[in-house]
Amino acid sequence: MIFDPIQICGLKLQNRFVRSATQEFMAKADGTPTERLGELYENLASNKVGLIITGYSYVLPGGQSDSLQQGIYSDRFLEPYRKITERVHRKNGKIVLQIVHGGRQATVSKEYPVPIAPSSVKDSHSGQTPREMSEAEILHLIKAFVAAGSRAKEAGFDGVQLHCAHGFLLSNFLSPYTNRRTDRWGGSVENRTRIVTEIVKGIKEKAGSDFPILAKLNATDGFRAGSSKAKQALDAPECVEIAKILEKAGICALEISGGISEAGSVTIKSDINSRAKEAYFKKYSKLIKQAVGIPLILVGGIRTVSLMRELLEEGYADLISMSRPFICEPDLILKIKKGEVEKARCVSCNLCFDIEGIKCNFEFD
Repeated sequence: MIFDPIQICGLKLQNRFVRSATQEFMAKADGTPTERLGELYENLASNKVGLIITGYSYVLPGGQSDSLQQGIYSDRFLEPYRKITERVHRKNGKIVLQIVHGGRQATVSKEYPVPIAPSSVKDSHSGQTPREMSEAEILHLIKAFVAAGSRAKEAGFDGVQLHCAHGFLLSNFLSPYTNRRTDRWGGSVENRTRIVTEIVKGIKEKAGSDFPILAKLNATDGFRAGSSKAKQALDAPECVEIAKILEKAGICALEISGGISEAGSVTIKSDINSRAKEAYFKKYSKLIKQAVGIPLILVGGIRTVSLMRELLEEGYADLISMSRPFICEPDLILKIKKGEVEKARCVSCNLCFDIEGIKCNFEFD
């Protein structure tokens, strides 16, 4: 089943494998995509990854969260991105651009000294207290996401993925922990989701109703159960209601993830050395899959081939998403298809997040 083709958002994919978005540290300082990114994505396409989701690309200059992160806030990026999509398409690959604003986790600089967020809730991980956004700033942000979606289409991408996870700005709005507003952008689940549904509406109007829009969704903020923060935070069953709203708005596939920086090592766990530790967001994907009709993509420490098959067969997800295993073994899918491996080689050491460019830095025996 993992090698069965599938259609998501009108895209025909050759298998059920997705390369989950990963910060590559390969753009120029101003966010311009580079030849190295083109080589990386072309290699993934050559190795038969069904769908490639790029590293997160920021939609406004103040929305950057990492060094050498790619951007999509200017038309000058169109030609470099077009060269990348052409390389992927020549290898019969499909590629989606992930778009984001860092929100309360954005990089602080002289030009942008205070991060923005739906509410002024201190980030205990960074020590920063963001500034609450005005109505005008929210509308400006929506326009920036819409423009980014339109640029992605013009540059030849097969769709966009809205990054609504991991404590970045859109997930800040979705979570009651980071969104304490009492206006139309806060309070109820519908109000907290409004910024995303408005972005979807805008992209469809500008890029066309058939242009695929996916979302990476935080199913949980990830705080320890019973803690004071957990009582305020996003978790089930609210994440199911959000998924239903996004489906109705026109999101055509959801990638289920979780965790924000304050909650600790939730999103990217280390030492995944047993099958039991894999697929750590599967309980959420199961709940959401039972409530929506659009394809679900599951990410989170998936390593074992038998588990991949089980997740699809038992209705946890429709596609399997991985990041670190493809850094370690770009040809992993070909190995699985040939029956050469039963488990990805990746040991989840996290040494691959290299500021000189992602690569496997683990020294295997």
